[in-house]
Amino acid sequence: MRIFDFDKETGREITQFNSKNSNFSKIIQPNNQIHIGCIYIGPDGILGPHPAPISQLFIVLNGQGWVIGKEGLRYHIQSGKAVFWEPGEIHESGSELGMTVIVIEGEDLKPLMKEIEWIES
Repeated sequence: MRIFDFDKETGREITQFNSKNSNFSKIIQPNNQIHIGCIYIGPDGILGPHPAPISQLFIVLNGQGWVIGKEGLRYHIQSGKAVFWEPGEIHESGSELGMTVIVIEGEDLKPLMKEIEWIES
């Protein structure tokens, strides 16, 4: 058995896209087609608007915040919820209190979860 640390301190600060108080830790890269990482968005943290390089699944592990996609509407998100962005889709996210998310990026991602009707926040 091997034990790994991927807490906030082991990652790197995200400064692109006018982001603030956000940190990224790589978790695993099984091949060139899938990337898995953990993002810590701190209190009043923002990942500024940017295009998804490839299909991207944004899974909230704990905390809460907000997301904006191609519709330009701001939606509340919390633990137990996930967002899927298509390649090239401009999106952004942030949190007033902080949240931790797992991000999975890949060429052929197909969400299998039940899609829900979201209410704009």
